[in-house]
Amino acid sequence: MKSTPNGIRIYGNIEAEDDNTHELGPEESFNESVYFNFFDREQNRGGFVRMGNRANEGYAEMTVIVWNPDGSAAFNYAKPDIEHNNGWNAGGLKIDVLEPGEKIHTFFEGPAVYLEDPRAMADPGKAFKNNPYQTLKIDLIHDAVGPLYGHVGDPDDGNQFARAHTEQHMKVGGSISLDGVKLDFNGWGLRDHSWGPRYWQATPSYRWITGNFGDDLGMIVRTNGKGEGGGLFHEGQDLVRITKATLETEYEGDSKFHKSLTAQLVLEDGRKRTLEGRVMSFIPLRNRRKGAQTHVGEGMTEYTLDGERVGYGLSEYLDQPEE
Repeated sequence: MKSTPNGIRIYGNIEAEDDNTHELGPEESFNESVYFNFFDREQNRGGFVRMGNRANEGYAEMTVIVWNPDGSAAFNYAKPDIEHNNGWNAGGLKIDVLEPGEKIHTFFEGPAVYLEDPRAMADPGKAFKNNPYQTLKIDLIHDAVGPLYGHVGDPDDGNQFARAHTEQHMKVGGSISLDGVKLDFNGWGLRDHSWGPRYWQATPSYRWITGNFGDDLGMIVRTNGKGEGGGLFHEGQDLVRITKATLETEYEGDSKFHKSLTAQLVLEDGRKRTLEGRVMSFIPLRNRRKGAQTHVGEGMTEYTLDGERVGYGLSEYLDQPEE
């Protein structure tokens, strides 16, 4: 079993050094992205940051959001110019790998639109134009509490979405400032990192359910658009596979905006678990490319596991228009 110097286990054909950027590939759509979500259960506050370097296309995709306890949010999305893939630093967002496989620093400072109801982002033009702005500062340290796991695929496998991919559950501490008001932050979250060609339209519809219940327990459930799939739990430094997941979702009216979910989970060791989720705040995002538009619904979600243990995380529902 591979591990980092401080004993964090590594699963899959990856190394701790894969936390750093990789050689820029020849594909026009080559993307190297990092994503970090974070949730403080005492404050009912959370969010995520993401940066995807698309150096062959000359820009990065940068997204930041912080959800407030009342359901409002500070949000920004930008496509700053970049010329290389030597790190993540653009548009006010900077990611520093302090200890590969163990510790990452995320920092953002810049404007963010204040959305009393984040559903307004269903029409981004109006949302950015008709709402006030705040100065947002995110300064967080992400420390590993679970193993680093992932897979590097064959360059000839035709995968156009996440050919190489890692994930890890983290403890998160630091501060978030809104218009100069500094708020201490202590919680948990999940990070992921992928590199290779990336077309958002190249993957079928999916549901990606991530949550953390403390240092000792985190989960990822991933299903197709019909709610059929699997996933895993991290229990300390052990990974326990979810061999079958059946997901049911309640939406707001006839929209694609999900508001609650229930998943029946079967683990590889025979245990059966029930996961219930309540979306505390929701923002509809999208990715448009060459006439195709992919819906990506992001929900800050409170989870209850087996009717007892409460955790927080993000539920991401991606839907392709043809499905």
